[in-house]
Amino acid sequence: MAVLLSPRPAVVAAARRAGARTVVVAPDPSVPSDREGAERRVRTDWRDHRHLVGAVGRMEAVRRGRAAVFGFDAAGALAAARANEELGLPGTPTAAVTALMDKAALRARSNTLHPARPVSFARCGRAETLPFVATLIGYPCVIKPRAGADGEGVRLVHDETEARAAAHGYPEVTDLLVEEYLEGPELTVEALSRAGHHRILGWSRRRTGPRLTATGHDLPVALDPGTAQAVRALVRGVLDLAGHHDGPSHTEVILTAHGPRLVEAHARPGAEEFSRLLRAAHGTDVLGLVLAAALDLPDPVCSRRTAYAGLRYVDFPPGRGPGGVRPGIAAARAVPGVIRVQLEIPSGATVRRAPTGGLHHAYVLATAPTAGSLARTLDRAAGLLGQGVPGRWTRQLRQPETGFA
Repeated sequence: MAVLLSPRPAVVAAARRAGARTVVVAPDPSVPSDREGAERRVRTDWRDHRHLVGAVGRMEAVRRGRAAVFGFDAAGALAAARANEELGLPGTPTAAVTALMDKAALRARSNTLHPARPVSFARCGRAETLPFVATLIGYPCVIKPRAGADGEGVRLVHDETEARAAAHGYPEVTDLLVEEYLEGPELTVEALSRAGHHRILGWSRRRTGPRLTATGHDLPVALDPGTAQAVRALVRGVLDLAGHHDGPSHTEVILTAHGPRLVEAHARPGAEEFSRLLRAAHGTDVLGLVLAAALDLPDPVCSRRTAYAGLRYVDFPPGRGPGGVRPGIAAARAVPGVIRVQLEIPSGATVRRAPTGGLHHAYVLATAPTAGSLARTLDRAAGLLGQGVPGRWTRQLRQPETGFA
């Protein structure tokens, strides 16, 4: 039985593909319904460890050791690991989840994998000292929270003026990591570990904008055999150093002139749209494989595909609401090759500011027979989606839940 913590519908659908019974645990009753395949819903605040263990521990499948708890975001992965450990269920150890969350410790460990050319970094405990620390590392450099997730609080600064401006965006007493800027193509790598064996499920080329935020992903990625082997070795080495022996992982790597270097890693799969991308490109069902592995079920059937696939993120200016972008959604969906257009703005909400970190207002997913035709399809669909008339929506979003308000 798969115990899912506030899952999106795609996770419930993946559990069904894996042949697992499902229980959804969420503090809000508006969770995936029987329509997505969930058999049971439990209303409790799983962010409270005592409440989660109490609610889940009473289930018969849990008492018999025939279940596992799953969380597929930063908070959910940690909560699931703690619950699985206390209940004696399979899953990623809590120590491995926290080891991957500590960017400073992980950077120090990963540097042992390439001692001849380590990545320069330093910790910063007070925002006012950021310009000094950044000068020690050298410009350009990257500032990020030591325990952040999904790109929140990450800044690229090119000089002391930008470093001083960035300092105002953090609390006075803080815990930051300042590290050298790594130049080169960036890959996102999905892996699944079982008993210390790390199976690389796939990777994509991550497209980034001027502020390091993701603008999209493309695959397949053509790497020469030596580079491909070096990427696999780096990912497996990082997971070993973190003690991550079981469960999914999502690792970001930059192909520098000195070889692959770690950006960060997480004890969970990538975002839902990235999992959809891998399925579209070569049939790899990341979520289904993760659920099946933890529950000791057969791997879900994967249909081999050879298409080029990619996604582009689209963000809207302030004042836009779902009503204002519907014409663009319809037009984008009609572009040949587009297989999904996803709007992430809740109904009745208005965009008040640009999204932060890894959050985006919408995305387009498409496939094509060639890389060139894929780029044209995505550019056309993303352009159509970005058009429209601002909608008359006045209800604001709640900042902690969405990040769009």
